[in-house]
Amino acid sequence: MSLVIYERRGALAWLTLNRPRKLNALSGALVDELRGALRRAAGDDEVRVVVLTGAGRAFSAGYDLAEEGDPGPAGAAAWHVALSHDVEATMELWALPKPTLAAVRGWCLAGGCELAMACDLIVAAEDARFGEPEIRYGAGPATLLMPFVLGQKRTNELLFTGDAIPASTAERLGLVNLVVPADELEAAATRLAQRVALAPLPVLRLTKIALTRAYEAMGLRQAVNANLDLSAVLNAADTPEQREFDRIVASQGLRAALAWRDGRYGASLDPGRDDLPRAEPPPPLAAAGSGR
Repeated sequence: MSLVIYERRGALAWLTLNRPRKLNALSGALVDELRGALRRAAGDDEVRVVVLTGAGRAFSAGYDLAEEGDPGPAGAAAWHVALSHDVEATMELWALPKPTLAAVRGWCLAGGCELAMACDLIVAAEDARFGEPEIRYGAGPATLLMPFVLGQKRTNELLFTGDAIPASTAERLGLVNLVVPADELEAAATRLAQRVALAPLPVLRLTKIALTRAYEAMGLRQAVNANLDLSAVLNAADTPEQREFDRIVASQGLRAALAWRDGRYGASLDPGRDDLPRAEPPPPLAAAGSGR
C-alpha cells in the first residue's frame, strides 16, 4: 500500500498522505515516500501546482510516536540526526519550485501542521484544527515556521500553551486562506489550485523562487536551522514530564499518556474566547516531542 498516493489531475498533482486509520501520522516510511512524490512533481513539466492532503478524517496528527516504541533517540546528537530528517522533508516542501496548496480537514498538528505551513496556500474544512502541542511533553516544533506565518504574539501563545485553534481562527490570523464546509474541501482546493495553474510554468517557478528568497532574506532558514540545534537539546532534556509521559506509554499505552498530557491543561483559561479548544480530547496519535 502506498503511504503517499500520487495522482495527476491535469496541471495539478494531488499528494495524499495515506494512513487514515492512524490519522495520517508521519512515519519514517511515509516521509520518505512524500519526499519522493515531491521530487516527482517538481520534475514533471505538466504539473504546475502541487496539492497536499490527507486521507480520511484528518490531515495529519503529527509524527507517529507509536512507531518509535520507546522514549526516542538517546542524547542530543541522536535527536539531531532524527529531527534533521523531519526538517529536511518540511523544507523540501517549502522550497519546492512550484506553488503548493494544503487541503486540510480534521487534525493538523505538530509535524503535520508544519507541512501545512510549508505550503504556499491552505484551504481548510470547517472541522480543521491546527496546533503545535509539543511543549506539553517538554519539547518544541522541529521546523520553526509559525513565527513567519502568524507573527510574534499569537505564535508565542500557541507554542507556550500547545493549544489547537479551529479553522475559523486560523483564517482570521492569516494561517489559512479559505475555510469551507467539509464536503466542499476538495472542490474548493481544486478551484484555487486551478486558478494558480493558469499562469505559465516558468512564471510560477520564478515567482515561487522570489517569494521563497524574500522570506529567507528575513531569516527564515537561519531560524529553522538554529531551532533544529535547540530542539535536539530540548528533546534530550529528560524532564520529569517527559519521564512521566514515557512511563505511562510503557505501562498504559500511548492514548493514556496523551490523555494525561493534555488533561493537565484542561480547557481554555478564558471561557469567553472562541478561538481555543474546550478540552477537546486528543486524537489517538498526536505529536508529543519536537516535530514528533
